[in-house]
Amino acid sequence: MNSHKNKTLAALLAAMGGTLGVHRFYLKGGQDKWAWLHLMSLPVSGLIYLLNQNINPFFTALPILVSTLTGFITCLVIGTTSDEKWDAQHNGASSKKSNSGWPIAIILIVTLAVGASSLIAVIARTFDLLFTGGAYG
Repeated sequence: MNSHKNKTLAALLAAMGGTLGVHRFYLKGGQDKWAWLHLMSLPVSGLIYLLNQNINPFFTALPILVSTLTGFITCLVIGTTSDEKWDAQHNGASSKKSNSGWPIAIILIVTLAVGASSLIAVIARTFDLLFTGGAYG
């Protein structure tokens, strides 16, 4: 039996737990290679720190930041997918139909605000470190 995959829950998981790939584990299970790649961002950051403790902490956290931003983008993609297309992709065997309503809109607005701010901050910090050597912070 194939369980019904809730679009609002999937978007919320992508926004809140996208760093760890929680949304991908929810949608596709433990066989999803991309979910494991998200999850590996934490040990990779730790390994970068252990191998070179003189590196700027921003570069140590870069795998986690990329995974987080990817989770935000995935949340936006999931949230903007129509309920009919969502059901065709993820709930083909389910008799229930998705009806997202307003909660998905609120999740998308918050995710867009936080994601855009985070992306701008990452870009600004990257340029500061690469071109000024971190002169601004």
